[in-house]
Amino acid sequence: MRSLLVLIDGLGDDPIPALQGRTPFEYASHPVMDGVAATGGLGQISICEQDIVPESCSCILRLLGVDKRDMPQNRAYLELLAHGRDISEYEMVLRCNLAAVDASGRLAGFNAPGLTVAQMQEAAALGDGVLKDIEFIHLSEYRNLLIMNKETAVLDCAVRPPHESVGEAVDELLEPLRRTSLSLNYFLSETNKRLANFAHDGLHYILYPWGPSARQKLPSFASLHGITGGAVCKAEIVVGIARALGMEVVIPHGATGDVDTDLGAKAEAALELLQRQDFVLAHFNGSDEASHRYDFAAKADFIASIDQHFLQPLAGRLNEPVRVVICGDHVTSSLTGKHGYGCTPVVAGYLRADLLGATNRWKPQSYNQILNFLMKESD
Repeated sequence: MRSLLVLIDGLGDDPIPALQGRTPFEYASHPVMDGVAATGGLGQISICEQDIVPESCSCILRLLGVDKRDMPQNRAYLELLAHGRDISEYEMVLRCNLAAVDASGRLAGFNAPGLTVAQMQEAAALGDGVLKDIEFIHLSEYRNLLIMNKETAVLDCAVRPPHESVGEAVDELLEPLRRTSLSLNYFLSETNKRLANFAHDGLHYILYPWGPSARQKLPSFASLHGITGGAVCKAEIVVGIARALGMEVVIPHGATGDVDTDLGAKAEAALELLQRQDFVLAHFNGSDEASHRYDFAAKADFIASIDQHFLQPLAGRLNEPVRVVICGDHVTSSLTGKHGYGCTPVVAGYLRADLLGATNRWKPQSYNQILNFLMKESD
């Protein structure tokens, strides 16, 4: 039997007073998910537990069966793979946000608030060619990468992620990186000058490097589980993870990394992948982005839309039963905008259970149970 993991990024959340004390998942309408739960069970699980960082890279790798010892320290290298690039063992890659700073020098936003997508692209172009030994790659919107020669001190340098540091003094946040690398110190100073013309409404914009990583080989999905796998996704980190694991990757036309993604196109792509792969990961990033914007209403609406516009048409066109788990990778609080170590809802059961005999009710209690349920060899 084939299997499907519907990964709703940052699905776990805090109870929201404006939602009568319910989380966005509890508040959202999701009859298809409820039907899946009726064939299996509904639980609350911490994917990261207390031994890995509550962020998408490590949590998704765990859900795909990668051992903690094989997980990269940071995700920039995997995002580079998502764009068809690689680096040598003598190089490293860093994530680099276009961020906003207020008049007091505090980080006002990690995702260039106040700029249009076109302005973000224009600003990103100014990061290119600052130094011949730093290659600047624009990914999408506020997201960028830097490639440079490997510096062990930079790889060991702890720079706070910008999405976890809004409201803090930028000079203090970036000081460890400036002190550690002369090249990055010059890059930061020069790009600050180049971006000066984008300042408006009390905000100015900077490039914020963080999350350095080196080249790292991951085990293949097939070697881990003895089955084939594919992924329907748009977010760079998920594309990179899937490619690093040797999975087939489909990026549907109209897919985005936010709540405006084309859910119907993702359903069509997942259905096609399920015809040729034993396991399919379908990833949805908009829920996490909504939480980072403190928009719990948009998060609840997006969860309901996944149920209505992805799961419902997918189930309607399946002609065989499919094992399915619907869950998050980590908590993203819509109150604080930050990731956390709490539990995420986990729905486990079957689509087209009417084509099966009796199913067993059970309550998912650990990520190992998710793996065992999904990664059995095809029946």
